[in-house]
Amino acid sequence: MSKVFIVGAAGKVGRRVGSQLVARGHRVTAMHRNPEQGEALRSLGALPVAGNLLELDTHELSTLMAGSDVVVFSAGAGGAGMELTNAIDGRGLELSVEAANLAGAKRFILVSAFPEALRGGKISDGFENYIAVKKRSDIHLAETDLDWVILRPGTLLDSPGTGKVRAGLAIPYGDVARDDVAATIVKIIEQPKISRVIIELTQGDTPVGEAVLQLSRN
Repeated sequence: MSKVFIVGAAGKVGRRVGSQLVARGHRVTAMHRNPEQGEALRSLGALPVAGNLLELDTHELSTLMAGSDVVVFSAGAGGAGMELTNAIDGRGLELSVEAANLAGAKRFILVSAFPEALRGGKISDGFENYIAVKKRSDIHLAETDLDWVILRPGTLLDSPGTGKVRAGLAIPYGDVARDDVAATIVKIIEQPKISRVIIELTQGDTPVGEAVLQLSRN
């Protein structure tokens, strides 16, 4: 059983991760920004804590993380503009990394983005900025001494998960259900041998548990 702290726990991926972790017997602390999100997270079996990446400093966030084994960062601006993307996906990640170090939470899992996302079509300046910020955040985490894993899912879908994925160090771009992204994160948490690696993820034909087990053998 792991003690997992989720940054962005009220988001579409974070909420699914928390729910699946609780169902498997892990202890989850779920950081949320809006007061009304707390009860919904509590109903999932998580311990909700209020915290805003735009307002917390490193010490305050590390205090919230205290006692955690694993930090999952799934927060994001969600297309709310470049300034907010820079603040949450960029500086928010850096703040969370510093806080995890200070709190002694050695394992850090970052939900990032496929570099090829939406290539081949017209891409807005905001999305270009998003991809650039995500890449800088990947680099920032990868240069730390934390036991990190960076997960790069393809285009996220709200359709029910299939329980089957394709996961690897470099795979073709594609879609993937948020349910299956969450399931993959849970399995990564349960496979401590998976460390300091970037994993790309799409829908596929391999059961999630098997796909993650294969990665642990690499």
